Amino acid sequence: MPLPTSELNVLGGPLEPCGTEPLTGFYRDGSCSCGDDDLGLHAVCAVVTEEFLAHQRGVGNDLTAPMPEYGFPGLHPGDRWCVVAARWRQAYDDGVGTPVVLASTNRRALEVVPLDMLREHAVDVPPDLSSLG
Repeated sequence: MPLPTSELNVLGGPLEPCGTEPLTGFYRDGSCSCGDDDLGLHAVCAVVTEEFLAHQRGVGNDLTAPMPEYGFPGLHPGDRWCVVAARWRQAYDDGVGTPVVLASTNRRALEVVPLDMLREHAVDVPPDLSSLG
């Protein structure tokens, strides 16, 4: 049985895990899965940079502040995090797009962010490394 569209990645394949340290995802399962409850659409698997974190802090979305009551330790540059698609797009439009793992970015992100924008910031390593030579 095929996966529902919401559980595919932006490349059309199965949605791969995004990150477990810290544990990310709307459901805190390490994946950018987006169910009906995820009204914010935490769909983009981002590798956060200092610039992105500063930008988010500047627009009122402080991702560095720990929130223990939600099991959120606060993010540091290099962490992988399922970012709200509209927030990633806002950062991109402001010139602060952060790296993206396409295989772990939910296809629903395409409702807000065109694939070309995501590809500009892709950091995926292809399964067949011979193509890099």
